[in-house]
Amino acid sequence: MNNIFNIVPGKSIIGDIQVSGDKSISHRAIILSSIAEDISTISNLSLGLDVLNTIEAMRALGVEIHLKNTTCEIHGVGLHGLKPSKKPINCGNSGTAMRLLTGLLSAQKFNSILIGDDSLQRRPMLRVAEPLRLMGAKINLSSRNTAPIEIIGGRTLKGIQYDLKIPSAQVKSAILLAGLYTIGATQVHENVLTRDHTEKMLQKNVDIKKIPGDISSATFFIVLASITKGSDLIIRKVGVNPFRTGIIDILKLMGANIELFNHDFFGLEPVADIRIRYAPLHGITIPQELIANAIDEFPAIFIAAVCASDNTVLRGARELRVKESDRIAAMAKGFAQLNVKTEEYDDGIMIFADQKFQGGCVNSFGDHRIAMAFAIAGHVAKGPVFVDNCALVKTSFPNFVELANQVGMQINT
Repeated sequence: MNNIFNIVPGKSIIGDIQVSGDKSISHRAIILSSIAEDISTISNLSLGLDVLNTIEAMRALGVEIHLKNTTCEIHGVGLHGLKPSKKPINCGNSGTAMRLLTGLLSAQKFNSILIGDDSLQRRPMLRVAEPLRLMGAKINLSSRNTAPIEIIGGRTLKGIQYDLKIPSAQVKSAILLAGLYTIGATQVHENVLTRDHTEKMLQKNVDIKKIPGDISSATFFIVLASITKGSDLIIRKVGVNPFRTGIIDILKLMGANIELFNHDFFGLEPVADIRIRYAPLHGITIPQELIANAIDEFPAIFIAAVCASDNTVLRGARELRVKESDRIAAMAKGFAQLNVKTEEYDDGIMIFADQKFQGGCVNSFGDHRIAMAFAIAGHVAKGPVFVDNCALVKTSFPNFVELANQVGMQINT
């Protein structure tokens, strides 16, 4: 995928599509199947670079994995069958992979080193090291409490009762993975409930055969159809875990016309078809209780807010500043380039009502979600929009441009 998106403004969005498998669930399915007994076969796996890096990580740890199209066959080695990697394990751009693997590897008999790209090696890792150290793990971070992460093996871990300080399913999952190896029980207590994919997979006799469509990927098309007049779009078999549907809840509060139907389950994960038809939106103050369940979707939500009547206000979302980029600052800078007025706060942003995107050039700062968010803005802009630093879209959604053009966008790369 080229580094620049050139988006030409377009008309109504029409189509019936499927997005790729859920990235969060794919990571977890690969890791847990690797330490399970016997062979697991999983279909509709995400083929984003993040997930491919997790596959390579488990291969480096001695797990035999065969991938054909979106179907993955994993030869589990059991809880104690992992082998030391001959070199540092590269997690690429994936905070999920790095944090979950930190939990898993802290309980092994051998030493490990986890590295990532420049963006990942700026992200905070003390939040995961701290509870694991309480369990007895020995974990060394950089002077900035970031990766590279050095994990000293051969430690005897003990179970803990831990109150999660930051709403983070990644941290919770790391603790639970380490907890599989501890003396005594491990419990994690949450003040704000976060996505529960790991807990579902850890239940006895869970049959993981197919990965639901990724609602984080679907988000860009949900917003696109919601803000483009005359649109009528269906997205099939999307995961609608209630801890992931904050995007739908927020857009409905803004007046979006979104219908869920054909409800089903893939294992313990609920799925549904989603139909989105254009409707005028109005701005809101985003409820605090919905923030954790939409934390990855805010770049797209901000695009919807520009097209709404009334101002939209987000507060209490400081976590957005430590994602793949500072997503509050990155979105505010991009909006300024397209002549959209905002007011930035340390923990959020205000987006003023009834604005129109002008044409212009935007820097995504190498953040895949920023890049895709401004791509959909370009569809309803008054002139062409150029988005730079888009190469990392392949980490999460490699066929984004193909699907976007299929439903009526005009993205040139």
